[in-house]
Amino acid sequence: MHTIEPITRAVEAFATLPGIGPKTAQRLAFYLLRQPADTVRELAEAILNMQAAVHFCSVCGNVTDVEPCNICRSDQRDQSTICVVEDPLAVITLERTRIYKGLYHVLHGALDPLHGVTVEDLKIEELVRRVQGDTVKEVILATNPNVEGDTTAGYLERRLAPLGVHITRLARGLPVGGDLEYADEVTLARALEGRRPTT
Repeated sequence: MHTIEPITRAVEAFATLPGIGPKTAQRLAFYLLRQPADTVRELAEAILNMQAAVHFCSVCGNVTDVEPCNICRSDQRDQSTICVVEDPLAVITLERTRIYKGLYHVLHGALDPLHGVTVEDLKIEELVRRVQGDTVKEVILATNPNVEGDTTAGYLERRLAPLGVHITRLARGLPVGGDLEYADEVTLARALEGRRPTT
């Protein structure tokens, strides 16, 4: 079959993106072929501008276009609480709740020895340095509820406990609107363990 090199390169480039398989990559490439040149140019410029302007905050590791990030520099945030997450997307998710008013620390991954992710690959030492001062009173471990996240949280708990900071974890349990019959045993067990008084 005859291939057109620029299309092939575009499809291969799209296919490197997470969640994009070969068929979706093809659809994206052919979609862009039908668009006006200005639209395609705007997309390319937005991506290049993002790459050039966005970096990781030197304090918390979140994505930002200013230094330090707006959350770290805000005097409206509770400086005594740090919520530890695995990636910047978790910060966005937590911020959408409009409930948490403290600071963040982004690890940029979770411990996963099977795939070569060790303590040295994560922003753990930076977290320890932040907690060593007198300002931080509580660290909330908000790693993902999976084996890697639990392993990471356990390690962080052991590392931070000697520093005298209060360490908490996000509660786990049943989703709002979910039926008990569809919940797995682990979720139900954690919901029971995390039960609280009704009054």
